[in-house]
Amino acid sequence: MDDDVRQPAPGLLQLGSGVTAVLEAVRSAGGRPFLVGGCVRDALLTPGRRPADVDVEVFGLGLDQVAAALKTVGRVDEVGRSFSVLKVLKVRRDGEDLDVSVPREDPTTPLREAARRRDYTVNALMFDPVTEEVVDAVGGLADLRAGVLRHTGPAFGEDPLRVLRGVQFAARFGFRLAPETAQLCRDLLPAYAGLPTERVWGEWRKVAEKGRHLSAAVAVLVDSGWLATVPQLARLSGVRQDPRWHPEGDALTHSRLAADAAAALADEAGLTGDDRTVVVLGALLHDLGKARYTQHRADGRITSHGHAEGGVPLVEELLTSIGAPAAVIARIAPIVREHMTAITTGGRPSAAAVHRLARRLEPASITEWSLVCGADHAGRGAGSGPNPTTSWLEVAASSEVHQRAGRPLLRGRDLVALRLTPGRQFGVVMRAAVAAQDDGEFVDHAGAVAWLARMAADGRLAQLVASAPDADRG
Repeated sequence: MDDDVRQPAPGLLQLGSGVTAVLEAVRSAGGRPFLVGGCVRDALLTPGRRPADVDVEVFGLGLDQVAAALKTVGRVDEVGRSFSVLKVLKVRRDGEDLDVSVPREDPTTPLREAARRRDYTVNALMFDPVTEEVVDAVGGLADLRAGVLRHTGPAFGEDPLRVLRGVQFAARFGFRLAPETAQLCRDLLPAYAGLPTERVWGEWRKVAEKGRHLSAAVAVLVDSGWLATVPQLARLSGVRQDPRWHPEGDALTHSRLAADAAAALADEAGLTGDDRTVVVLGALLHDLGKARYTQHRADGRITSHGHAEGGVPLVEELLTSIGAPAAVIARIAPIVREHMTAITTGGRPSAAAVHRLARRLEPASITEWSLVCGADHAGRGAGSGPNPTTSWLEVAASSEVHQRAGRPLLRGRDLVALRLTPGRQFGVVMRAAVAAQDDGEFVDHAGAVAWLARMAADGRLAQLVASAPDADRG
């Protein structure tokens, strides 16, 4: 412990009433509490912020003694007892969540040994609330200054998920892997298959919800060898693009830059949670189809016709493999399918075209689609350009499309009123009604009924019904 580096840091952490109460209770029981992990790391990166999540590690007391001390503060949940982790419930004050732990081996464990049980050195920094010093037992301060992710010791390999934690730390802070840690991560690659998908998604979700340096995250995937865990993305490495449109390099480079741009655009738009996830991952994965659809023509041009629609199965496959929720996949897939629409259509779109696009994008929104398209064009290095969807957003606003296409205005009971029998013919008529609605032929239910009456009067409804395969004419 004499070898530990202590750096004075008065006022580093602004502690609320919940944390203060826990620290006082532990000290009163004879323990030595330290703030550890992310709250210390984040305070050093951005001083002056009050941490929302606080980890406290207690030395000098056994697990039962800590539990007894904390009962004076609030209810204690001991579900993590096998891991020597206690979660203090109902001690949420000033927006603080508290996790309290003791060293797994022994409450008398030296600080250095406890620090070496953590994943990366930048997460093994401790803050002594009594002396107001940062305690650095494993070189975390130097690595934090250098932006390096270095494993603390042999215990790193006990949980292979720590590699993906490194990916999300890179996404959030722009960190890179130390060479020896990259090698250890490569050695751990076979263990990926045994990780539960819910844990895998937990790290990817943080990448998408909190990441601002997606290029750094992909770099960690590459250096660690764990890009192989998402083979659909890995196949973009080395896929050449037409330098006229993509001077930045191969398709993987473009995907990284587009994801960086998407994170910035999502933040500008104030997106959080699943909304941000859809935009960031939509941008990262939008060109997966290029691995299959890129062609090198005899005249030297490189094309990828069909890659947008062809990439959808690959996107769904990748997202499913990392445990993404079905609702998130359902929003990303149509954005990927439609990300070339504004380019291939050309000119200012009609209101009908925007309505039809909104319908195809459901359950994603026009805004989410626009942000991904904007990121696509901003992620081309020297070839970056303005968002090609601006006019689409303008038309959407003026024609009251807003975020998502409206529900079909014609209803099944309207068809029943004309004595049509439910069946395949219903689907044919309803699709025609939706197309007419998107074309602006009617804007409310009364208009939809009037449209149907006109269709019946001039014989077009009968023609539609007759076109239904094997329809029951009624």
